[in-house]
Amino acid sequence: MQLKSLIEKWRKYSELSNLGIIVRRKFFNNAFDGALTCAGIVSGSFIIFLPNPEIVSSAIIIITGFSTAVAIGISGLWGAFLSEEAERKKKMSDLKKDMVIFEEEKKDNTNNIENNGLNDKEKEMLEEQDIQKAMITPMHLTHSNNKKSLKENNNNKNNNTSIIEQSERFATIVASLVDGGAPVLGSVLPLIPFFFGDTLSIFHFLFSYGVLTAILIYLGIFLGKISGGGHAKYAIHLVTAGIVTLLVSLLLQLVIPT
Repeated sequence: MQLKSLIEKWRKYSELSNLGIIVRRKFFNNAFDGALTCAGIVSGSFIIFLPNPEIVSSAIIIITGFSTAVAIGISGLWGAFLSEEAERKKKMSDLKKDMVIFEEEKKDNTNNIENNGLNDKEKEMLEEQDIQKAMITPMHLTHSNNKKSLKENNNNKNNNTSIIEQSERFATIVASLVDGGAPVLGSVLPLIPFFFGDTLSIFHFLFSYGVLTAILIYLGIFLGKISGGGHAKYAIHLVTAGIVTLLVSLLLQLVIPT
């Protein structure tokens, strides 16, 4: 029961902070960055491996790949937390300023609301709409059949502000975790083939490229679902980016002889 209540609270926080849009964008961008970063490491190692197989080992590729994954993961987590926290603090500051302005305007308009000939129920609905607008609370989060009085809304105003603050804090933490975890996931998965076999061979690189291709195709399908179509188009775009990474690595071999 507590777990169900916790999940429901997180869902409400996500809706209030528009977390879904942020997480989807961060997951794609950072997983894509991680995958291409690993593609660069694998491609560079492959180019060195071809003329000099004895120089390159699985341990070197794994250590290099994991070190890079940890570095970009910490960078994403740390940087995202600081930037998200700063942006959301500014958002809350602006919200509180708007609340002060709303309170002043509400006092000026109280007499107009009382003397405009509306009955009590109509006045109550208008006042509630004004409060919701000031609190930036989505209308679908309230129940039309369970109207609160103006006095109750005023008493709960601080609680609503606190909920918004909690939702922003929750969104900052989740967005930071995704920002740090997605590139690590994209970087580590292509390294899995190098854990198998005592001797490094060309098949390790082929399997690694296969994993990279699968990741890029998945991310393309992911983008297609978000946009509502074009799964193949996005997948082709991302796989092309991986091929370009390999070609650039091959060109570097011509510029810097191994």
